Amino acid sequence: MTDGSDTADEPSGPERDSRRTPPAVAVVDAQSPGNVGTIARAMKNFGFDDLLLVDPPELDPDGEAYGYAGHAREDVLPNADEIAFDHLVESYHTIGCTAVTNEDDRSHMRFPYSTPADLADRLPTVEAPTALVFGRERVGLTNEELARIDEICSIPANAEYPVLNLGQAATVTLYELRELALGDETQLPDLERVRADEPTIDRLYDQWADLLAEINHPEEKREKTMRMLRRVFGRADLTEREANTLLGLLRRATERPAEK
Repeated sequence: MTDGSDTADEPSGPERDSRRTPPAVAVVDAQSPGNVGTIARAMKNFGFDDLLLVDPPELDPDGEAYGYAGHAREDVLPNADEIAFDHLVESYHTIGCTAVTNEDDRSHMRFPYSTPADLADRLPTVEAPTALVFGRERVGLTNEELARIDEICSIPANAEYPVLNLGQAATVTLYELRELALGDETQLPDLERVRADEPTIDRLYDQWADLLAEINHPEEKREKTMRMLRRVFGRADLTEREANTLLGLLRRATERPAEK
């Protein structure tokens, strides 16, 4: 873990890179090393790499934090910066993550708030270096800390039990904000790329029309049936392989003589 204090030779925090970067993740006074490791792992999952720790527990390389961090033990966790809360709020546009406790516009400590999905839409327009700030496992961020934070984020949850544990809250928030770090580069295939092309889909519809004729489907119902099939397959986004498999089945079915 590196020291985040300012030095003349190597600027820290947002000064290290003047370009817009994904938000940093700050954890304030975490009590469990395991939760720090869990957050580091979530950061690695969703493309974030700048971990800031305020008053952290001891992070033993042979202990819980590194055990829970997965591959983040190789980069995110050992490269974390330990910084003071004062330095955090003075150097970053801070977003405090908390469970909102039914407050409204008569109180501004935890209101107004954004959801993580709201932030995903808005943060790309924020030029300032940004930090998502998570508090302690049991009490989160104090009112005194929230008073110094620029804005509030809260995860929509069951009103009867809205409080998530620290690792869960960070994971959900970072998932929602993943495009800020990853863009479209995930392990998932590009659905637009693998979708069957229109000529293949058109052949599928032609084959359905041939089958309806072959099985003597009532002629007055065929147009409506074909429209329904177009709606079904239009929503399905068939891959090339799926479309060709269905074409083969329909051809075999069409080749059988209709029962008179």
